[in-house]
Amino acid sequence: MTPQDSASGPTILICDDHPVVRCGIRTLLADDRYRIVGEAADLAGTVEQVERHRPTVLLLDLSFLGTRSLDILPTVRAVSPASRVLILTMHNDPDSARDSLAAGAHGFLPKDAAAGELVAAIDALAAGGRYLHPALGAALFAQDTDPDGMLSGREREVLGLIADGLTHQQIADGLRLSVRTIEAQRASIKAKLGVNRRSELISRARQLRLTTTGGER
Repeated sequence: MTPQDSASGPTILICDDHPVVRCGIRTLLADDRYRIVGEAADLAGTVEQVERHRPTVLLLDLSFLGTRSLDILPTVRAVSPASRVLILTMHNDPDSARDSLAAGAHGFLPKDAAAGELVAAIDALAAGGRYLHPALGAALFAQDTDPDGMLSGREREVLGLIADGLTHQQIADGLRLSVRTIEAQRASIKAKLGVNRRSELISRARQLRLTTTGGER
C-alpha cells in the first residue's frame, strides 16, 4: 500500500492525454495529504472515472487530442455534483480562463505555473473555494473594465460567424465545438450586448468590425 492509497485527504483524479504530465502530477502530489484515485487519457475515460470515484478534485486538461474538454462538464456535474474541477492547461490566455469558468470549472491554472501553485489550487478547491492564476485574474479584470473587452475572444468569433450568415451547425463544425456550446455562446452574447433579434446581433457585429467585410476577422 502506497502513501497515496492510505491517505485520508482530498481524492484527486488526473485527466490528461500526456502520460508524462500525469506521471509528473502524481509525483508532485506523492505525500499523505492527497489520495490519487485514478487517471484518464481521454474524455470518455474521464467521465467513467469521475462516476466511479467521485473525486474531491478533478484535474482536467483543456484539450484532449485537439478536442476541448469543457463540453463534458455538465456530465461531470451530473454524475458527481460535489467534485470540483481544476482546468490544468498549456493555454495561458484570459479567454480560455473565462470560457472554462463560464462552462462550470472551479479553477484554472496554466501548466507552466509553479509546482506550489498547483498544490495551492487543489487545496483551495478541496476547501470549497475557487482558484485562478493571478496573472490571468488581472487580465480578466482588465477586460471586464474595458467596454471593448465585454465579449470573450470566442464570443467575438462566434458573433462574427453569426453575422456572416453561418448556421449554428456550421459554426460548431468549423470551431470543433458542439451545437449546444454555440447556442450557449449566442445566449451569452445576447445577454452581454442587451439585444434579442438576429438583426441586432448583426448590427453590433458590424459596429465591432467582426464580420468578414468589417476587416477584423
